[in-house]
Amino acid sequence: MNQGVQGSTGTGMPRARSRDDLGSRPRDARPAPRVPPQQPRAPEPERERTAAASGARGEHTHAERPLRTPGSEPARPVVQRPSVRGQILAALRAALVSGELRPGEVYSAPALGDRFGVSATPVREAMQQLALEGAVEVVPNRGFRVVRRGARELAELAEVRALIEVPVMLRLARTVPAERWAGLRPLAEATVRAASTGCRATYAEADRAFHRAVLSLAGNEQLVRIAEDLHRRAQWPLVGPGTGPHARAALVADAHEHTALLDALIARDVEVVRELVREHFAGAAG
Repeated sequence: MNQGVQGSTGTGMPRARSRDDLGSRPRDARPAPRVPPQQPRAPEPERERTAAASGARGEHTHAERPLRTPGSEPARPVVQRPSVRGQILAALRAALVSGELRPGEVYSAPALGDRFGVSATPVREAMQQLALEGAVEVVPNRGFRVVRRGARELAELAEVRALIEVPVMLRLARTVPAERWAGLRPLAEATVRAASTGCRATYAEADRAFHRAVLSLAGNEQLVRIAEDLHRRAQWPLVGPGTGPHARAALVADAHEHTALLDALIARDVEVVRELVREHFAGAAG
């Protein structure tokens, strides 16, 4: 047997002769690519490029119309599931702030799903996000327990918020023109209207919107994100009732601090700004 032509598999069996072995090129040369070099590459559909780019950026395209190519079906919406999860997350946050979800109680994802008219999956995903935020804790094989938050923890959150936000507001008080502060007047007034309803969830949203707008003037997105996370954590309900005339009065007083702070910022009265901001963070509702 002539092994120089047929070769061997290393097990003593002869290797089958291929077409490349019959050619005149050297035995160790690599086979030529089967696709001709001059053949143009098929263009990628526009909707695939758009979806890939949006996925890489983590963007949601709620307002965008589905793209379609000639002879194809419309692209399937990719935000339906995240949209449901986001709505459930917002509803659970509101229920936490209002006290509808009570501290110490355990809630299962299927039961909450029945309440909201959805499956357990988006509820479980939203609860896992709340667990990362410190609002609930996982109870294996049962569900999620709403965390009991006492005065000490709230005081610690207020202290951290003050350490971050007070220096920023004082710097902004010296540099931001009065007309830009005046543009935030509707947000400050919205907090007063929200407080007058006595609904902690409604006020919490308006309160965060005002603080977010103020800090956004610093031009630091990371600062805004961290401060809002701390703010949200501080808004989970206290141990005890969160409704009634006393609770509403506390919300209204806290909201009026926003308008007073805005007046001081417009006047560039840095000392008044310093005092108001520190008192605001020291308050139970802020």
